[in-house]
Amino acid sequence: MNTESNAERDTDSHADTHTESHTPHHWITTPLTAGLLRGVLDIERTELGLLPHRLPAWARAQNTDGQLAMVESQPSGVRLAFRTRATAVELDTLPSKRAYVGVPARPDGTYDLLVGGQLVAQGSVPGGHTLTIDMATGTSERTPGEPGTVRFSGLSDVMKDIEIWLPHDETTELLALRTDAPVEPAADRGRPVWLHHGSSISHGSDAASPSTIWPARAASLADADLINLGFGGSAMLDPFTARTMRDTPADLISVKIGINLVNYDAMRMRAFTPAVHGFLDTIREGHPTTPLLVVSPILCPIHEDTPGPAAPDLETLADGQLKFRAMGDPAERAYGKLTLSVIREELARIVRQRAADDPHVHYLDGRELYGEADLGELPLPDDIHPDAAAHRRIGERFAELAFAAGGPFAKR
Repeated sequence: MNTESNAERDTDSHADTHTESHTPHHWITTPLTAGLLRGVLDIERTELGLLPHRLPAWARAQNTDGQLAMVESQPSGVRLAFRTRATAVELDTLPSKRAYVGVPARPDGTYDLLVGGQLVAQGSVPGGHTLTIDMATGTSERTPGEPGTVRFSGLSDVMKDIEIWLPHDETTELLALRTDAPVEPAADRGRPVWLHHGSSISHGSDAASPSTIWPARAASLADADLINLGFGGSAMLDPFTARTMRDTPADLISVKIGINLVNYDAMRMRAFTPAVHGFLDTIREGHPTTPLLVVSPILCPIHEDTPGPAAPDLETLADGQLKFRAMGDPAERAYGKLTLSVIREELARIVRQRAADDPHVHYLDGRELYGEADLGELPLPDDIHPDAAAHRRIGERFAELAFAAGGPFAKR
């Protein structure tokens, strides 16, 4: 039976979350190994199980930033992939969640169950560790918690391809996988590997679920195998990220550059241009002819012509809303401070310059993914990040612009 039919038969499946013990004799426990995971670059053995990472250990050792350390361990784009006849699946995990002082509680992270590439069920794991962040003071406090279980049941009793996409915004230790039928690793379908790097928007901030963040949506439409190096607040042209991309096998590569450099006020034009060249040069050391797409920022009005840094708007925070505002002075552009409009212009120039010797490098203006018309229809809830509907739109547009006929990632 083909996988499309399997997916159709599984639309009545559902998910349950619980922390009570399971009944051992009903289940087959499959060891969690690298062979069952997609979208990871490293796996850390913990006291309880496995912790997926999206940066290798040597790169993590060079990082001193707590924000990047947190977000690279959040498994955006990471999924378990296997074949089985199982009608029920259980996954034990220990999540690490975030809470913000003065802001309504965040929902538990979502686990997406896909059968034959189609989303058929979702679930969450309650509990886990909690990191409580005070945006007004910049302090945080960690509260330890307990593991939990997400259960999916009602699946069809046929051999099928299953993917469990892990919560894109929760660090997730994997403890145990149980099914009511044997499991085997998913077969290699020969899809092109797409390696992408970007900011929190690529990471999936404010998306509805892990398989609906915009890179995952684009990969699904294009039938590509995604490795997502979207790091919330951490697309900083870090050399260790460039070396990681250099060393990661890939058929297609994209880098989305700009928003974090502005909202962290990380550098000025004097440093920006050579840093971009250096980042791209490093990638090219390992991928000299791989299609390489440089993507500039989507529209973000607070930073279009106003430099960073960005800061939480304490007035809206007092009302339980998290919004951001630009703290820079537009006049500082004369002294090399970066804005999104400045970055777009310079990225386009850099790509034109490089394309004279590199026919496989391309440029995409991020406003083609989300621009003025989109802002009116789908405004940015916190003035920086797109919402779930905008993620879907961005993913669909990226698939059309990059993967369709005539695009830089089109099949040749």
